[in-house]
Amino acid sequence: MQNGRLCRHPLTNEMENRRLLAHEQTIKERFANIVPVLKRIAGLQHAADFVEQAQAVAYQELGFELPVRILADAWVTDLDMRALYGECVMQMLCLLAEQARAASPQQCDVDQCVDEAMSFFLDCGYHAVDISPCSDGRLKGLVRYILRLPYGAVRSKKSYAGAMFDVDANVKRWIETELMRFREGRPVTADAGTRYLKMVVYHTSSSDPAHEGCAAHGSNEIRAAEKALARLREFRQTIENSFCCGASVDTLLVGVDTDTDAIKVHVPDADGEMSLYRAVDNLALYRQTVNDDKNTARLKVYQAIQAASALGGWGGGNGEPHEGMRRLIATLLINNLSQIEYVCGNWGGRYPDIGHNERFISVGDGFEEFQLRNLAYFAHLHTVEEGAPDMDVGIQIFKKLNVSHGLPIPLAIHFRYDSRVPGCRERTVERCQRVKAALESRYSELASQGLLVSGMTVQDKRPGSPIEPIEASGTRTLRSTE
Repeated sequence: MQNGRLCRHPLTNEMENRRLLAHEQTIKERFANIVPVLKRIAGLQHAADFVEQAQAVAYQELGFELPVRILADAWVTDLDMRALYGECVMQMLCLLAEQARAASPQQCDVDQCVDEAMSFFLDCGYHAVDISPCSDGRLKGLVRYILRLPYGAVRSKKSYAGAMFDVDANVKRWIETELMRFREGRPVTADAGTRYLKMVVYHTSSSDPAHEGCAAHGSNEIRAAEKALARLREFRQTIENSFCCGASVDTLLVGVDTDTDAIKVHVPDADGEMSLYRAVDNLALYRQTVNDDKNTARLKVYQAIQAASALGGWGGGNGEPHEGMRRLIATLLINNLSQIEYVCGNWGGRYPDIGHNERFISVGDGFEEFQLRNLAYFAHLHTVEEGAPDMDVGIQIFKKLNVSHGLPIPLAIHFRYDSRVPGCRERTVERCQRVKAALESRYSELASQGLLVSGMTVQDKRPGSPIEPIEASGTRTLRSTE
């Protein structure tokens, strides 16, 4: 709201905002319905035909049936509501993923959007864009909502607690990208003169910065930004030291106010260096341009970038970034104006849930089908040992969200495999099982009390592939239809 009236920014994509709102409301309402339905079922557990009644309620209200093995013993002992809750979360995940896959636009339309975004990146001088946000669930919709980019156009998006990405693993990903350019010429040949862009996203809370900021950095915005910037410099320096200065990458630091989804872009100078004090605050830019026409608003976006580059003192740098970087930053800022409008139009400019409100912890590769704010805390890992810091932060968050109310912490363990590689699926299933066992061992006290429930799924890397739930034994329990 501004001056008591609903905002209408001239650069807003209103059609996309309506589509994204419908998607968000559908997904969140379905997950929010789980607890009320289970409360209703709990009140039926001593009826003679309890199993039949429970299944009827579950199918009608949730869209799936519940495990008979849990329901059948309710007459002897109390119904295991914790196990039932975990099962419902996992089944809802699979059901909504299948529905999202069936309702998604034609693949040709999706491919066209991705191709257009890739062409734009190439025009800006980037053959790959790699983003590492914080694992915080409030950034779960970063690519699709906050930055308004097609997910498939981003080379990699791996989340880490505090945005503290693994430098070695990211250098390896850079090597794989460059090798693909040398061997296959994808997306461009090695002599095309383009660069690899590494972006890191930290976050804060403007409503309660001392408590609702990044948990991994003690809700200290300056510390979160400093650590993220230092990690970017380490990544860039490692590549230059190992592969000479001709292999340089570009880096970009972005902050997000998770209360408003407004971004702050730290503008690099001509040498690619960034400062915490040289940035464009997009919420301020939104307020400055909300009453302008489209052309004037666009012009002010570029002027804001120039003004940031001209900053002296602590934020001073060596001139402006190259033209491609300026175009990229301008596009991210303009895209984000639609998201600021989205929050303004639907929640009065500020989300009601400024804190954590996630439904599950996503472990492993994550679900591309669910790019939605505050739906899941994401812990990217291959082994529990390397991902322990991310997992520990997530467990602490869910102890407050769920355990304090007697609800278990749902762990959705999900890894992707390449069906073109012999035995890859079998090895991926084994990885799921190892990670599940390691998590239950690390958090054994929670597991022994039924406060840690795990579900395992795998998925082929081919676009549009279904999610395949896996039992602890490794067998396939169900699979979405091809």
